[in-house]
Amino acid sequence: MGEISIFLWDDRKVNINAGVTFYELIKQFDSRLAQEALAVNINGVKKDLLEKPQDQDKIEVITYQSEEGKEIFFHSSSHIMAQAVQELYPGTKIAIGPAIEEGFYYDFDSEHTFSPEDFPLIEKKMKELIKRNLAFQKKTLPKEEAIDLFRERKEVYKVELLQEISDNLVTIYQQGDFVDLCRGPHIPSTKRIKAFKLLSVAGAYWHGDEKNKMLQRIYGISFDSKNALEKYLHLLEEAKRRDHRKIGKELDLFSFHEEGVGFPFFHPKGMIIRNLLEDYWREEHRKRGYQEIKTPIILNKALWVQSGHWDHYQENMYFTKIDDEDFAVKPMNCPGGILVYKSRLHSYKELPLRIAELGLVHRHELSGVLHGLFRVRSFTQDDAHLYMMPSQIKEEIQNLIEFEGFFYRTFGFEYDIELSTKPENAMGSNEVWDRAITNLKDALDSKGIVYKINEGDGAFYGPKIDFHLKDCLGRKWQCGTIQLDFLMPENFDLYYINAQGEKERPVMVHRTIMGSLERFIGILIEQFAGALPAWLAPIQVKLLPIAERHIEYGRKLGKILSEQNIRVELDENNEKIGAKIRKAEIQKIPYMLIFGDQEVDKKTVNIRKRSEGDTGDAPLEQFIEEINREIKLKSLPNAG
Repeated sequence: MGEISIFLWDDRKVNINAGVTFYELIKQFDSRLAQEALAVNINGVKKDLLEKPQDQDKIEVITYQSEEGKEIFFHSSSHIMAQAVQELYPGTKIAIGPAIEEGFYYDFDSEHTFSPEDFPLIEKKMKELIKRNLAFQKKTLPKEEAIDLFRERKEVYKVELLQEISDNLVTIYQQGDFVDLCRGPHIPSTKRIKAFKLLSVAGAYWHGDEKNKMLQRIYGISFDSKNALEKYLHLLEEAKRRDHRKIGKELDLFSFHEEGVGFPFFHPKGMIIRNLLEDYWREEHRKRGYQEIKTPIILNKALWVQSGHWDHYQENMYFTKIDDEDFAVKPMNCPGGILVYKSRLHSYKELPLRIAELGLVHRHELSGVLHGLFRVRSFTQDDAHLYMMPSQIKEEIQNLIEFEGFFYRTFGFEYDIELSTKPENAMGSNEVWDRAITNLKDALDSKGIVYKINEGDGAFYGPKIDFHLKDCLGRKWQCGTIQLDFLMPENFDLYYINAQGEKERPVMVHRTIMGSLERFIGILIEQFAGALPAWLAPIQVKLLPIAERHIEYGRKLGKILSEQNIRVELDENNEKIGAKIRKAEIQKIPYMLIFGDQEVDKKTVNIRKRSEGDTGDAPLEQFIEEINREIKLKSLPNAG
């Protein structure tokens, strides 16, 4: 067998035997790396380790530490889980089993109804399959031959998928007796999976269409070490402790009801948080020259046809009829905002024109994906729409990036930035999209901002910059977005009068910071485990009299604090002081002021701070000065 020349991962050019596999090649030059390798990247194409290199290949080794490595690892784990399920529950049919951001899932059509009680048995079988060290064997078949293979195995969902594929040749993967339709690549063998855990089971419609059969989706996650799994399970427990749905109920902030599935009900204490966030949002927008508007919730179908939502977003919208005409409940605020812009003539001297709206929108979400405040059917979007001349794009985008960062830092969030490009169902030409993407890249690059390209995830009318917040558990939440739009101004014939007195088309930017006010509140609750900063806490001070005879002093304290706009409650219950303190701690109240005979005589209070415990006696005036400073500075507590 002859030799070929290839380039190693460290750019060395070497000659090797033409018949070796990628795994054998890596092992030859770095035995430790070979044990970590999951696949290889050859000129942008991911390949299995059991495949063979070609002359002049540049080898990049994929390990678990990379995003693409985790994807391959998770996807291979889903195949192992599917094999285990089919061995345990004969007759179960498999649908799809992809990797997801955190783990994997597989959809099953089975006579058996799966529940978490089944997980230990499935996990035991998976461990057996991993121990067998089964190779992931790739085979390329003509499509018709693959259809015959899966038809013989009675895998109706695989047959349907194959019938939808236009390729004449397809790939399948086999480990042991298990066969799956898959592009790959996969890890070399099952033994590479060192640790895993099945997490949950849910219903999922085939092809995501509620007209199709409901399948059973089992979720799991896997790791390259048992230590990594233990850390993850600890984070899961911590996430349960911080679950905003549980805390929201305990703190009486919001609720959900069968009479309005997916529509949140905010209670008085929850409304305090909402109003404070809105007040802060308005204050910061006023400083930056924004004007606020309010547009209707229901608007005529013709508007949504003109905006493109009717063709590109209809499945997510709610509809009604008024005077025999079709209307839609708005899923987005922009078309209404555009009508405000069109209501009068604009001069170039007004631009950039910054218009903001806290607009209530409704979007139809399938019941299976609803999740507390994180995924609802009605929410308030903190929108802004900016109209500008093309020459103003770069500066305005950079100002917006700085504004978003300032807002997030108020709450102690770190964040990553992604640039999302043209999706499949986009409006407009490639030329328009390329121009918009170039403008966003220029704004980011000239400020030296690090960002990731997220191909195909832009809005249907334009590319966008997305902000992904990182919470104290390392989880990421997509919140803010800056969307550059050349198309809506065209669709709605928007213009301004330029310096020459002629009509000219403005550029439009759609922007949110919190994204959804409801979702942002949920994120804050989990970030602080309900122990919100003092400026946001529904009750900032709890007054705790030691005995009934001290209640009157407490009422006087409450009146003084209320006059200082400090939110205060007096506990008049006939309980021991220890019980009162425990109740206030459960309610996550930032400050407790405790007083008995000594404090009444000295006209002081004993201060107990949520994060520090008792801090000693002080005159009320001193406490008021300290808490007002904390509120003004929007100081952050520990993240719970």
